[in-house]
Amino acid sequence: MSVSTIGGYSGQSIQQLVAMRTQFDDLQRQLSTGQKSETYAGLGLNRGITVSLNAQLAAIGGYDDAINNVGNRISLMNVALTRMTGLGSAVKAAIAQARTTDPVAGAGAAQQTAQSSLDELLGLLNTDAGGHYLFSGRATDTPAVESMDHILNGNGGQAGLKQLIAERNQADLGADGLGLLAIGPPSATAVSLAEDAVSPFGLKLASVTSTLTNATVSGPSGSPAGLSVDLSGGNPNAGDSLTVRFNLPDGTTSTLTLTATTTSPPGANQFTIGATTTATATNLQAALTTAVGNVAGSALTAASAVTASNDFFSADANNPPQRVAGPPFTSATAVTAGTVNNTVIWYTGETGSDPARSTATARVDQNLSVAYGVRANEDGIRSLVQNIATLAAVTVSAGNPNAADLSRELDQRLTANIVGQPGNQTLTTIAVDLANAQTAMSAAKTRHQQTSSTLSDFLQQVVGVSNEEVGARILALQTRMQASMQTTAMLFQTNLINYLR
Repeated sequence: MSVSTIGGYSGQSIQQLVAMRTQFDDLQRQLSTGQKSETYAGLGLNRGITVSLNAQLAAIGGYDDAINNVGNRISLMNVALTRMTGLGSAVKAAIAQARTTDPVAGAGAAQQTAQSSLDELLGLLNTDAGGHYLFSGRATDTPAVESMDHILNGNGGQAGLKQLIAERNQADLGADGLGLLAIGPPSATAVSLAEDAVSPFGLKLASVTSTLTNATVSGPSGSPAGLSVDLSGGNPNAGDSLTVRFNLPDGTTSTLTLTATTTSPPGANQFTIGATTTATATNLQAALTTAVGNVAGSALTAASAVTASNDFFSADANNPPQRVAGPPFTSATAVTAGTVNNTVIWYTGETGSDPARSTATARVDQNLSVAYGVRANEDGIRSLVQNIATLAAVTVSAGNPNAADLSRELDQRLTANIVGQPGNQTLTTIAVDLANAQTAMSAAKTRHQQTSSTLSDFLQQVVGVSNEEVGARILALQTRMQASMQTTAMLFQTNLINYLR
């Protein structure tokens, strides 16, 4: 009969103690970390679920990072747009104030307000967030607009807005300042008014109406268009009138009315009835020449500036502005395309035919992307820049006999354009688009918080442990280890004599 060695049992006991010690260390780790295992392998069949849950939580975290980043950019754009709106209001208030003061002094004060507002406005359009320019479309590494000095005064060989306005003004007024209209007597008893060239410049005859007794009025007709007033039938009566309506370059109209009077000298917009029809025709011609010159120096000059400004600000690097073909400009009959070499391009960001919002997009959820791009040359922004710049560029001189009328005509046009025309994009339109993006991101973030909380709870159930359960297992294991160690110690103390006893 064979007898097993005591050493074999003691070795087995030592292995059990080592295993229990390893298990004890793992339980202590679980108690301190709250995790079942340090590796996926230790999770057994739950490792696949754990990988999937962690991937979903990581994706949500990435979406939230994108929401925070885009949210900061949109907030900066909203701050800029709000301030732009305030600048527009400040310029309108300055224009309104100018109407209640001396025309020249008021126009000068309004111009100063426009210049300071334009400088700030352009600075806002060059806002960047960490080197990311917010109003440049896709060209986020490029400032959106040129400086105020370059836009107004040019840059070296590149003409600025003031030069384009001056060239257009010369072309519209002509050498004699009568808006390219020829005024003369086709006969001793008649007066004619005709466009002196077929061109896009100057005053264009739209219509004529008359209550002049005994007069024959014809036109406008022909090419170039012309009209005539024949007084050969006899003198008109006092209070009779002649009204001529002109089309202006910016699409607006201006009306001139001359009234017959027996007073000599006549008042403004009047002509004296002479002793003969020849004398009356001479007086009518003189009054018509003066009145046309006033219209040219006020309404036409204002419309000319607005037209030149529209050409300047509607342009970009792909479509340079239209400029008067010249010099000489006073006799120009056509426009020509400028180039990037001879004309300042005010908008320096990215251009494209696609919607501006699509120039910057971010995925903020698995099935949701938001668009928040903005270009500084969008109509709502461009219109504000253009009209403030026009006011900043046009100086109403104290020596100009038409200063008051010019200031009024310019202010009327710019105020209406700063407010915005019905149906056109405005700063509010852009702000609403950005607000919609913010609303979508806010809703997505709320969903993420709810989803993340649910997934985190589920993940904790899979990989987490109960501290109470682990504590109980540690106590039980300690008891077992203590008993095993006592037994092992007793075995190591046993010898053959003690065993045989």
